[in-house]
Amino acid sequence: MDVVTMGETMTLFSPNEQGQLRHAHSFSMKFAGAESNVAIGLSRLGHKARWISRLGEDEFGDAMEIFIRGEGVDVSYVTRDEQAPTGVFFKEFRRPNDTRVYYYRKDSAASQLMADHIKEKAIKGAAYLHITGITPALGESCQSVMDKAIRLAKANGVKIVFDPNVRLKIWKSEEEARRLIKRYIAESDIVLPGEAEAEFLFGKKDRAAYVEAFHDLGADIVLMKVGKEGCLVSQRGKAVEHVSGFYVERVIDPIGAGDAFAAGVLSALLDGLSVEEAARRGNAMGAIVTMVNGDVEGLPNRADLFSFMNGGSDDVTR
Repeated sequence: MDVVTMGETMTLFSPNEQGQLRHAHSFSMKFAGAESNVAIGLSRLGHKARWISRLGEDEFGDAMEIFIRGEGVDVSYVTRDEQAPTGVFFKEFRRPNDTRVYYYRKDSAASQLMADHIKEKAIKGAAYLHITGITPALGESCQSVMDKAIRLAKANGVKIVFDPNVRLKIWKSEEEARRLIKRYIAESDIVLPGEAEAEFLFGKKDRAAYVEAFHDLGADIVLMKVGKEGCLVSQRGKAVEHVSGFYVERVIDPIGAGDAFAAGVLSALLDGLSVEEAARRGNAMGAIVTMVNGDVEGLPNRADLFSFMNGGSDDVTR
């Protein structure tokens, strides 16, 4: 495997109309989760990705496993739970630039992940372990899963990439979220925060101070997303660089852009490119997915990605 990732993926019901969810009468069923989004993004770019999770022994679990396997992602370490259900969530496109998410994931199968479900052979030999701050928010058992995965990665020379992915709706408290997320940053080689997440963790500072704060915790490489401006790139001991983003005329669905960014960054690093080039690929991936409804539906293959990065083509290909 090039990348191993783990975490909860849920069935997503996306309304076919804009406006308040109470007025929606029809929905499209999709699947979404930060870690599987990254795995699918990498697979479409030609890399080998493995996703570790736990699903309910239900129709949603069956459909999800079939879908993710069909995207070329290895799901051989996905386990099933006969007692707990596969999680569900809904999107609400209330108005342009106002998208809301409603989770129904309490006591889901993924929240029942245990350290025993993580096997050394699932991680050994990978180039990167990708983890996010969503998994430990699901409970103590998932925190033990994170701890074991990190321990196995370090023992086997696998670099750790951490996306804070702060979701305050599922943490017990802001204090717990800050404490544990900072702990995982300290364990990681590469961190992929957003600027708002940096403010949540460290308070109001300027951007350079945010980057330095991540280094102070222990991260060697920091790629901090700054919205449509792109991202800041910092390697320990080197000057901070700004890598510009890509212009998007109309954002359809911003959710999933950070996961696409992570997939682009990891893809470029696997290709042997510099961190700055990885940031540019990440920015392009993040921009592309915002133009399509759904977390993974807009993830490009390699040819589409490079075409977009090089200026695109005619509006109609004949």
